[in-house]
Amino acid sequence: MEVSVREAKTHLSKLLARVALGEEIVIARAGTPVARLIPVKSKRKQRHLGLAKGEVSVAGDFDAPLPADVEEDFYR
Repeated sequence: MEVSVREAKTHLSKLLARVALGEEIVIARAGTPVARLIPVKSKRKQRHLGLAKGEVSVAGDFDAPLPADVEEDFYR
């Protein structure tokens, strides 16, 4: 998609939302392309579910009530 500098200034937020979805926007001055808005590749590592499978366990009574003396400490 190509937009003028004026359109880009007026609708920058909307254009950035489209770029975030993967679209490329060309900004033109007097019909001549001068810039491109393109998505930035994420530097975050992709997370993979299940990597710690078998390494982590939760006790069967993890949600059991706390002993009275410990519970009292929360309300002091």
